[in-house]
Amino acid sequence: MRNFFSIALLLFLSACALQKEAPAVQSFDDLTYPFPTMKAKLQDGLEVAYFDEGKGPEVILFIHGLGSYAPAWKKNIEALKEDYRCLAIDLPGYGKSSKGKYEASMTYYATVVKDFLGALGIEKATLAGHSMGGQIAITTALAYPDLAERLILIAPAGFETFHKGERQWFREVLTPRAVKLTSVEQIRENMAWNFYELPPDAEFMITDRIAMRSASDFDAYCYIIPECVKGMVNQPVFDELPNVRQPALAIFGQQDNLIPNRFLNGGETEAIGRQGVAQMPNARLLMIDKAGHFVHFEQAAAVNEAILEFMGAK
Repeated sequence: MRNFFSIALLLFLSACALQKEAPAVQSFDDLTYPFPTMKAKLQDGLEVAYFDEGKGPEVILFIHGLGSYAPAWKKNIEALKEDYRCLAIDLPGYGKSSKGKYEASMTYYATVVKDFLGALGIEKATLAGHSMGGQIAITTALAYPDLAERLILIAPAGFETFHKGERQWFREVLTPRAVKLTSVEQIRENMAWNFYELPPDAEFMITDRIAMRSASDFDAYCYIIPECVKGMVNQPVFDELPNVRQPALAIFGQQDNLIPNRFLNGGETEAIGRQGVAQMPNARLLMIDKAGHFVHFEQAAAVNEAILEFMGAK
């Protein structure tokens, strides 16, 4: 019993410390980003916040995953900007981009990617997507094949398949209220599940997520996450993978806790990776040990080396 209360006290003190480390922000625009942030104006007044680092002739566009934001790519941008022009966006509904009741389908975000690149005068880019961003990259490549030169798929959604009842479970399990009421302790636990071992330099993802709760646009963020989950399950891409003709590199962490979904499917992450790559005519799979779902952050050096080789810089 004494041990129980000691653990409870430790968790309480940790939560208090986290709250002190995460100063309140009035809006998501107040979050501290690692690179200068610009905004591109698209149709209907939509503004997409983005980083633009490096000056190489070839462009890599980084697309974040569910609940994430452009800074999650900072380790990759820092290493790759020496050879490539690296763009990273906040998807509409996230980060410093416009907030609203968007459709949040995969085709909607694919259109945003197309319009964003068009606004910057870019005719072709390598699309790098993490998790949901991987499914968006695949959807974009299918819809606009001339726009997507290559695909870098980091722990992509879309390789794992779900039957009708499982898809309905996804639609019902997450609500805006559930996102809004996520406790400090659960925020930390949720983030830890994304890693093999949560590194100290990933703490900003936790403190930013806590700080977001005080922002005036937090309700819009809480709205978009369940809509994005619906968008992913409503527009699966697995059966369309044979039509992805672009060269593709899929990278998974060997210890990914999120793929396959631990509540619905058993098995190993590598089996899911092989299942997806086998469907694609010009793709290869790389598994990285001691890495979880955020493999591109946790094992950034290995991921960056693989990307440079894939892109032809090594």
